[in-house]
Amino acid sequence: RQEAAEYYRSHRVPQRMEEALNALFPQRPADLYGELANYFSKFSKPPVICKLVGRKVFDGLGQPTLEVEIYCTVKNYEKRICSAVMSSHSQIPENALPEITEADEKERNDSVNTAVEWVNESLSTMLRDLKPTDQCEVDKMLGVYLTKKVEEKKEIQKQEEEAESTPALISCTPSATALPGKKKAAKSGRKLAVAERMIPPTEPRESVPCGSLAIGGTSLAVAKAGATISHLPLYLYIALLKHHQESPNEMSLPLPMITLLNCEKNSTAKLKLMKEIMLIPPVQLSLKQGIERVLDIQKEIMRLWDPPAKVQPSPQLADSKRVRAHNTGKKALTQALKKMSHLGCLITGCDNVEQALLLMQTACNNIGLELGTDVYLAINCAAHELMDYVKGKYEILTGMFKSPDEMVDMYVELINKFPSIIALIDPLRKEDRQQWSSICQALGSKCYLVAEDAATYISKLKINHNINMPTCSGVVLKYINQTKVSDLIEVTGLLDGQRHITILGSPDGESSDDSLVDLAVGLGARFIKLGGLSRGERVTKYNRLLAIEEELAENRTLREANLEFVTFAEESQPENQLSDVHPPLKEDPMPPPLSASEADQSLPAQHLEHSTLT
Repeated sequence: RQEAAEYYRSHRVPQRMEEALNALFPQRPADLYGELANYFSKFSKPPVICKLVGRKVFDGLGQPTLEVEIYCTVKNYEKRICSAVMSSHSQIPENALPEITEADEKERNDSVNTAVEWVNESLSTMLRDLKPTDQCEVDKMLGVYLTKKVEEKKEIQKQEEEAESTPALISCTPSATALPGKKKAAKSGRKLAVAERMIPPTEPRESVPCGSLAIGGTSLAVAKAGATISHLPLYLYIALLKHHQESPNEMSLPLPMITLLNCEKNSTAKLKLMKEIMLIPPVQLSLKQGIERVLDIQKEIMRLWDPPAKVQPSPQLADSKRVRAHNTGKKALTQALKKMSHLGCLITGCDNVEQALLLMQTACNNIGLELGTDVYLAINCAAHELMDYVKGKYEILTGMFKSPDEMVDMYVELINKFPSIIALIDPLRKEDRQQWSSICQALGSKCYLVAEDAATYISKLKINHNINMPTCSGVVLKYINQTKVSDLIEVTGLLDGQRHITILGSPDGESSDDSLVDLAVGLGARFIKLGGLSRGERVTKYNRLLAIEEELAENRTLREANLEFVTFAEESQPENQLSDVHPPLKEDPMPPPLSASEADQSLPAQHLEHSTLT
């Protein structure tokens, strides 16, 4: 008894029990023991991670990906807190050769299996007893772990190469890497060499460590667990992390870039230039109103594609009139679904650049809307998939080729003819930096020139502290592979400091996890690119965005977004000098962007890859 009394006194149990009873008696709560439990829970130890569970799941395309579950010790009991599912992402273009696609699928499957092993074994042990609210500490440990794994793999490869080279010195000619869009090797080596001198050579893709999904998945799962433990929505939790625990007075929603048309580059149609045609609702509309407006335009486009057939009168048809009327809705839905892309939008094929834009214009006019006022256009050109490396030119239509300089002239003419286009994504390859500078100076005050494939992985962007990419208005970031939440927070701060807009983008292989929306809101992204308004894994994210809008409106913390463009100055900085990517001082909120000469002097080949967040 004496031991028990001393034990409870040492933990101040009698004192706190008396305080609880005195505090609750005047309230006389209906659930007395519930209130006692709430009162004493304030004195319990904070939850700590007790284990991670990784498993192989499938995304919206049926591709393997990783799910990470977080379990914490909460009041002496093991409790599942949350899970995060990573989206799969491929660097292989649509027009890649079958053998390249097969190799990519095998590599992805091996990477997922490795990631599951890392989560269930090494990472689960490494993070045990850490608080899920210690995001920076967790991410630091994850970064160290990945670096160690990469070094181990390099050492193994080095030993294998030395073992193979020991028996005999063998001379061999390296085989040419298959380039996107290149169907067969050139017969003349001289012709290929001349073409390659015409354009900057393709920079090598940044290698993605096998198993790196475990790093990104674990970091995101820990962030979600921290938000849950803190009783905060994830977007507010992320905002607090970015702003050093200072709660923002107002938050704005990212404007959605809603994909309406997917112009397949492998279709029989001639047009190859436009991969996605997107609609951006005006800022004065609520998100709900904007989505409804885009849906109205989508319905009108479907009506223009499938006009009602004129039926010749006949006795048999007249007798079946009632049956036809009953089945009309079902048939229309079936036909529409057959035209849906994996991006959640309509699939089309066009024979020239203007055809799809005129279709959008006609659909808007038919329902009383004006492009450029009631809704805006954005185009994902995916120019890196258009380059014919033998000719050294972009194939924008079947059989029609344009040089990088001619591409700039074409875009200027297109924007002048269709001023409702306010964003071009990847209008050029990242290697064509001179032309990126030219197009930004020509169109930067009229529309956003955005780098997606033409940007670098978050990991490189963070390490270099130089935005080693072409002059551009902004960057599409994707939460993939080894990206960590802390990296994303840091890099968006760097982009903000250089006047680059941030766009959070959804990978092709999207999952049903809607965390990307919370990340975009919490980080203050200007736009969010989620695909179309079909397919459950994409609509789930739009529904999450609607819920956040409603919550912010109720709390009166919703701030209207803006569409301010960037004006690109002429050569404003000396050559051979890269501007540091640090947030500017408050007295100088608008530092000049990277100039063309600076971009030309930026670090070589290893940099710019898929914004990882691309």
